[in-house]
Amino acid sequence: MLERFPVTLHLGIVAFIIGAVLGILSGLVAAVRRGKWIDKIITPLTYIGITIPVFWLGILLIYAFGLKLHWLPISGYTSPMEDFWLSTKQLIMPVICMAVFPLAANARQMRSAMLEVIRQDYIRTAWSKGLGERRVIFFHSLKNSLIPVITLMGVGVGMIFGGSVLVETVFAIPGVGRLMVSSILGQDYIVVQGITLTIAAIVLVVNLMVDISYGWFDPRIRYG
Repeated sequence: MLERFPVTLHLGIVAFIIGAVLGILSGLVAAVRRGKWIDKIITPLTYIGITIPVFWLGILLIYAFGLKLHWLPISGYTSPMEDFWLSTKQLIMPVICMAVFPLAANARQMRSAMLEVIRQDYIRTAWSKGLGERRVIFFHSLKNSLIPVITLMGVGVGMIFGGSVLVETVFAIPGVGRLMVSSILGQDYIVVQGITLTIAAIVLVVNLMVDISYGWFDPRIRYG
């Protein structure tokens, strides 16, 4: 497990950051430009991202970019300390598969939260003061609309570890997900229990950090 966890954490952290950053930005743009052409593109893509099976997407990526175009390696993992360029190429397809669901979910949640916030009275007051669009969006709307997105991101940590089981199996990556599959097939239940306990502990810690962060995002929330 000590050998496999860094691999899964590497994939998971990169996918988590990409899903969070691009998801928030996409949802923000879709909400601010509601009904415009960019919103009509982003919203259907989020539905596709939420519903597409991860293993099927991985097979399509392998077929297109690995077997046909020969742009990316189709399997394996190399530490970035050994060969950064090869490691980056090997990460592209697995990270896409792991990031597509959190990206789409964060974008949808961000769009809904932002649309709710920009209807509030204090936002209309900010507009009436003559503040610019960028200042109203980033300094008045964004922070208050992030709370439901942050909650979803905390839940998404468990989904990323769950998705690693399929992604690491499809791309033959020697991570915790693949170790769990081989342990189940080999009836090595001690390893399965150890992995489950460790992932559960990580999810608990992340959700605790999410709950604590609410007070920073919204000062009206206080913990007694």
